[in-house]
Amino acid sequence: MYESYYGLQESPFSITPDPRFLFLTRSHRDALAYLHYGIEQRKGFLALTGEVGTGKTLLIRTLLGQLPEEIETAIVMNARLNFKQLLYLALLDFNVQPAGRSKVDLLLALQQFLLRMRDKQGNAVLIIDEAQNLSEESLEEFRLLSNFETANTKLIQIVLVGQPELRTLLGRHSLRQLRQRIPGVYDLSRLPGEAVREYIDFRLAVASQGRVTGLFDFGAVEEVGRQSAGLPRLINQICDRSLLVGYVKGAEKITADHVREAARELDWVAENAPTASFYRST
Repeated sequence: MYESYYGLQESPFSITPDPRFLFLTRSHRDALAYLHYGIEQRKGFLALTGEVGTGKTLLIRTLLGQLPEEIETAIVMNARLNFKQLLYLALLDFNVQPAGRSKVDLLLALQQFLLRMRDKQGNAVLIIDEAQNLSEESLEEFRLLSNFETANTKLIQIVLVGQPELRTLLGRHSLRQLRQRIPGVYDLSRLPGEAVREYIDFRLAVASQGRVTGLFDFGAVEEVGRQSAGLPRLINQICDRSLLVGYVKGAEKITADHVREAARELDWVAENAPTASFYRST
């Protein structure tokens, strides 16, 4: 609705994980480097954590677009399923149709697929999103999958992606064998206060093919940072509604008043933002 009014070709603050809109903070760059290194070096297990809305899914989508063709990937989104169900979905995403649905059938199909990949000098990556919802039993089963290996290399790389609770889960004594196989758990942080303006202007530039920046004035950016606590998903929601408020009022620029009105319309204020008290804009 407001796009043409502000000279935009598309919505700049959609929450869909479009890699074109990935704003690379130092934390995001380091996270991508960690994932690339772990996959290329065939570390077997990697783990990425971050608060809800920090951009984990967008980062993973960007990673998938950067991996070379010889790497086959599969993503499992519903970690509340049991191990056998998760493995079946992973095989389907690898374009592998198992002969049956028994656990033996599934493991045999995976083994054959991985051996074919080895023969082609390829690699296989399985990404499990919302991994904090995995049971200890399922995590142990996935640990055993990392035993698919040759004398000097892992045949499958498993990336666990989840909320901060995943780090706590992996720290349990009962899962110490799995934790010892993970070369560090990378935590994706919130946007620092000084990066909020850069983030907003970056997305506006992408959505306008470089023609629109500075649409949010200084006070508006400060208010967005305060209301969102530095979480990209919340920044998107507030900025999207702020642009709609500005459009309705015929404003040329978005001000702090527009942002506060947008937050009220969303029935959400900074005091209710997740762990907002830990966020500082300076």
